[in-house]
Amino acid sequence: MHPFEADRSESEADRSESGPTLAQLLALIAAGTLDVVVAPHGTGVRVCDVVLHDPGEERDEEAWVATGMVLLAVGVEVASPEAVDVLRAADRAGAAAVVMRRGTRGPRTALLEAAERGRTALLTRRPEQGWTEVLGRLRTALVHSIPDRSAGTAGVDGLRLGDLSGLANTVADLVGGAITIEDPQSRVLAYSRMDHEPDPMRRLTILGQEVPRWRVVELRESGFFQALWNTDDVVRLPADDRYAERLAVAVRHGSEVLGSIWAATDGRPLAEDAVAALRTAGRAAVPHLSHHRTWGRAAARAREGAVHALLAGSAQAAHDVGIVRGRPYAVMVAEAYDGPEPAPGDVGQRVQRVLDVLALQAAAYRPGCVTARSGQRLYALVPAVDGETDPARTLLTTARGVPRGVVFAGAGPVVADLAELPASRDAAELVVRVLRERAARLPAGGTGSAVASYAEVAAEAAVLRLLDRVEPLWGETEGPVHAMTAHDRAHGSRYGESVAAHLDAFGDTAAAARRLNVHPNTLRYRLRRARDLFGVDLADPAVRLLADVGLRLDRRTG
Repeated sequence: MHPFEADRSESEADRSESGPTLAQLLALIAAGTLDVVVAPHGTGVRVCDVVLHDPGEERDEEAWVATGMVLLAVGVEVASPEAVDVLRAADRAGAAAVVMRRGTRGPRTALLEAAERGRTALLTRRPEQGWTEVLGRLRTALVHSIPDRSAGTAGVDGLRLGDLSGLANTVADLVGGAITIEDPQSRVLAYSRMDHEPDPMRRLTILGQEVPRWRVVELRESGFFQALWNTDDVVRLPADDRYAERLAVAVRHGSEVLGSIWAATDGRPLAEDAVAALRTAGRAAVPHLSHHRTWGRAAARAREGAVHALLAGSAQAAHDVGIVRGRPYAVMVAEAYDGPEPAPGDVGQRVQRVLDVLALQAAAYRPGCVTARSGQRLYALVPAVDGETDPARTLLTTARGVPRGVVFAGAGPVVADLAELPASRDAAELVVRVLRERAARLPAGGTGSAVASYAEVAAEAAVLRLLDRVEPLWGETEGPVHAMTAHDRAHGSRYGESVAAHLDAFGDTAAAARRLNVHPNTLRYRLRRARDLFGVDLADPAVRLLADVGLRLDRRTG
């Protein structure tokens, strides 16, 4: 017998012949894809198919629509004159619903009245949603919406299509262990909440967002993957002196392997029927992984676009993201950099993998926490509970401990209204700038990850705001500080550096000299030369102020 034993499944029961309801389809597809305008008989009507209708084609009504169908009226906008005719024709044929493009104007009164008098529901799609995407999502949901009554998939059937995090948590409850969902390349797609301390392998897998390469090689060479990919049943990976026992099942659609689900003990024994539950989960996961593969990237881009719209002040995007209006939020910004010695060709990839880990941690941190990327930055909207003033603290700590890169992360203040999110974002970005400038002043090789909330760096952030306003004016003026910094750039002298150290040390020559690693007499000589050559007399309060401002601005330009 092969060392990796597969538990054989029983035969599957026939699927129910009844189609899903319109409400079930809408619950399966991504939020914000379609909006219900009028549903005279509710959304409990049965759906048998989804079809496209092009008003430019001349067809008999019965040829393009029938009882129980969802009609996608391509090219028809709710404010267009032909909208009423299309809706009435679909209603006469017994269509369950008609979907039209929303457009910039709302539906005409005649269309609303026709919908309220008929039986067919009127739905709209948003201009940014393509017809191909809507058709694909509805048909995918329709094909996979009939539950397998013999499978015992209680809790799984009600998940929104593509909700892999929800799937992982539901399967964890059924199996009684820790769940990880992976793609065929052993990259983490989702994992269940961590109620107990994970074993070392689970921790490494989640932090790295993929199974470590050396572990993949071990499993491949031992024959485990061959056993997993060539059976529909659960495969056991026995415990050893390093890691706990694991159960795994491949998720396949026909001959295509979509991924796998892994179950591991997490401080408690697995349920007695864990094998059967995981087998069931493997079948129930097919539509979710299929949807993720087909639409996951497009949906993720749309979702990130909605998050960026929220951060720019568009509260209307809250519906697309799933943000709860009236709930307080704070914005966290994490900026990732490569480590001191990145591997050749791995510079951009390393930054993206650090952001992947942070996004995964944010998604698992708290319900309602959403993220979006922009270059080497990750933005996270973190919901706050009643009275909480620093909801992003745990995420900030996580950002500091992410391996294989340097992260500067800052959190803005909690805001009570979504329209105030741009202010929290601006504050978080200022925190990142403060941390980056602090790191730039450290000795060579001393840069490391750093995190802070806005309250912790408020004074330095205020200085940055002032310098931003002063910088254009500074470039239009001339004076002794300008002459000194220009001389340093042209001749490689260090007068500006010496004056800055003296100011930072509040005139303590010995402390400033130690910071510069020079003798105090050397520093005194440089300060006298700065006064004699350029007129930078630090005994003059006005000159001290200008020197502090000018040298701070000069450091910005290197």
